[in-house]
Amino acid sequence: MVDISFVVPAYNEEKNVRILYKRIAEVMKPLHKEWEINYVDDGSTDRTFQDLQQLKKEFSHVRAIRFTRNFQKAAAMSAGFLHAKGNIIMTLDADLQDDPREIPKFLEKINQGYDLVVGWKVNRKDSFEKRIMSKFFNLLVRRLTHIKLHDSDCNFRAMRKEVAQSFKIYSGLYRYIPSFAHAKGFKIAEVKVRHQKRIYGSSKYGITRLLKGFFDLITVKFLLSYSKRPLHVFGSLGLLTSFLGFIGGVYLLVLRLLYLEPIGSRPLLLLVILLLVLGVQFISIGLIGEIMVSQKADPKDDFVVKELL
Repeated sequence: MVDISFVVPAYNEEKNVRILYKRIAEVMKPLHKEWEINYVDDGSTDRTFQDLQQLKKEFSHVRAIRFTRNFQKAAAMSAGFLHAKGNIIMTLDADLQDDPREIPKFLEKINQGYDLVVGWKVNRKDSFEKRIMSKFFNLLVRRLTHIKLHDSDCNFRAMRKEVAQSFKIYSGLYRYIPSFAHAKGFKIAEVKVRHQKRIYGSSKYGITRLLKGFFDLITVKFLLSYSKRPLHVFGSLGLLTSFLGFIGGVYLLVLRLLYLEPIGSRPLLLLVILLLVLGVQFISIGLIGEIMVSQKADPKDDFVVKELL
């Protein structure tokens, strides 16, 4: 039996995976727990997987999954969850910014009866731009999902296995695991953790990730609030568009009957109709698509395992 499984997505982290293992091993040794560490090489182009192969030869705690290409972090975490054997699953990044010395804090909270424990990076060692955007997004998450966490998207987490098995992760929704867990009624807590500067490798943060995070947040809000009652959102849109169409029709009818003005060739009539129809169609198709993906998607379809140690 395995008590704790660590899930570590890694993309071009050749200088970090060995250091991270040693730091985790040092922390776990006095705890007298059975543990494993599941590295998921997300299509690295450097020597990350070669380093993992060597680690596997040296240490029995190490397991490694290798993707055929870069399938992104959500797929890597899904693969790690599927192969984790522990009753408790801990996730952390491979860039050494998450400090393994904080692991006992998470385990203490789990032992107090919590199902999910999230790290709160109080003094972040990131760029000013990244810190500001993180604060902004966490504020949006608190407002939209009503979850009382300071750092909801922190990947330094500990959860019971049943939490990880209770929902499907795709796209960038791994950032909102606490929101899904909260919606399902799991007991959630947070702990303050140290955050360290990146020494090796380069950050994967960029403007595209920022935009994806915003769209993912909209998706999360819809899935949590309307996935079981889509008529509430589509009905509201239908009533709104119908009301606008009624007002516009009355206005044009008054022009035609009272002022005898022709309305068939008015650009305003065509523009209003076109915008309303396209807007409703695009929003409806997008949201219906999100419902279908969230309900039917199989995490195994998001990645291809090339090699399993």
